[in-house]
Amino acid sequence: MNKQVLIAGFGGQGILFSGKFLAYEGLIDGKEVSWLPSYGPEMRGGTANCSIIVSDTKIGSPIVDKPDVLIAMNAPSFDKYINAVVSGGQVFVDSSLIEQKVERTDVEAYYIPATKIASDENLPGLANMIILGMMIKKSGIMPYENIEKALNKVVSAKKANLLELNKKALQIGYDY
Repeated sequence: MNKQVLIAGFGGQGILFSGKFLAYEGLIDGKEVSWLPSYGPEMRGGTANCSIIVSDTKIGSPIVDKPDVLIAMNAPSFDKYINAVVSGGQVFVDSSLIEQKVERTDVEAYYIPATKIASDENLPGLANMIILGMMIKKSGIMPYENIEKALNKVVSAKKANLLELNKKALQIGYDY
């Protein structure tokens, strides 16, 4: 297996956290991983994206310029990266914030109103984990059983109260 994932959106949407979560899961599963965050100097509200590679073999470069999986959390990210996804790849769209539809016929497109669901479920700031739950199910990138182990690694002790909320958000997306 070699999955190249690009998660993109605005700073403050949990883009880097989502990527770190996937990277930790890969480590727990004994895979080779790469996690490369990128964000503008303004952090919240600016652009943010994260490249993650999870592989059975050594990774030569952390750069993901042709993702197998794209998670687009806002319209500018969708517009910027939609054509970079490899043929046969998957695109996950937060349809609460992105009105565009994937016009390409050579990729699988999934739409989930993650931001609206997060608001409705009183899970502010966890749209990223909702869309990630759907991506985990549809892409097969990780065994669902590893979710709790990975969350325990990535959620800091200072924010332990958010562990159950993150699990709930992942489950909602997984079941959507």
